[in-house]
Amino acid sequence: MHSQRNYPLIFSCEFFPPKGDEGASKLRRTRKKLARLHPRYYSVTFGAGGSTRDRTFETISAIQAEAKKTGIEAAPHLSCVGATRGNIREILKAYQQQGVKRLVTLRGDLPSGMVDPGDFHYANQLVEFIRAETEDYFYIEVAAYPEVHPQARSARADLMNFKRKVEAGANSAITQYFYNIDAYLRFVDRCESVGIDLPIVPGIMPINNYVQLARFSDACGAEIPRWLRKRLEEFRDPAAMSAFALDVISDLCHRLLESGAPGLHFYTLNRADPTLAIWNNLGLKVKPADLSTAAKT
Repeated sequence: MHSQRNYPLIFSCEFFPPKGDEGASKLRRTRKKLARLHPRYYSVTFGAGGSTRDRTFETISAIQAEAKKTGIEAAPHLSCVGATRGNIREILKAYQQQGVKRLVTLRGDLPSGMVDPGDFHYANQLVEFIRAETEDYFYIEVAAYPEVHPQARSARADLMNFKRKVEAGANSAITQYFYNIDAYLRFVDRCESVGIDLPIVPGIMPINNYVQLARFSDACGAEIPRWLRKRLEEFRDPAAMSAFALDVISDLCHRLLESGAPGLHFYTLNRADPTLAIWNNLGLKVKPADLSTAAKT
């Protein structure tokens, strides 16, 4: 973990593009609440095959407009699935015109029934193209999988795939969410052993609905430890379950920061309160930019 201690703490939040005016209004309220935490940026997902492209653009535009007051950057996701060099070039130009400086670049999952994956089969190819088109204009985040990507042939193959993304020009990484801190710590150690040295920020998924979380985790390969599954299955009172889950996630975050993790990336699901509660439990009362020394001593 020694490499991670060399980087300043970065806190960020992730949203999905809302549907309709009501969803957009709700997300504006969420962003307003979370702005009190002064995260470095808000990322916005990009639907499979570009299915939410227009709504992603609209959300990014709103965040960029708010940034004049909040100082919080927008970081749109870009996916390989269904993308061509032409439409990625068009998207990059549009974001440059909006003043966007940060991207989250992903392979993405091929939607059911889609035959043509597009011009980019892997995220490292998309990173290489962005660098060729825009040089160092964008700060590029990529994905990392402490518990191994579910489609990887092996843990070693997954690590080498991550290394290719880094060598293609990635600046930092955000991990898939996890609930086993050892998975993250050992992943970082393995990265260091093959010469990978860039910020690897843990992705944090609050536990709001256990049934939905279990279903999603089984699909994406994020393990919910057996002890945690069994405890969550016991609860019949949603409030009691939420209180227990908050303690678990807060403890995970606290241990990650103590171990030297260079920040936290919150998968908010467009809700502010779970992230606010975790933040308060951690006692993070000042701007994240001011924590780079205090939190690591």
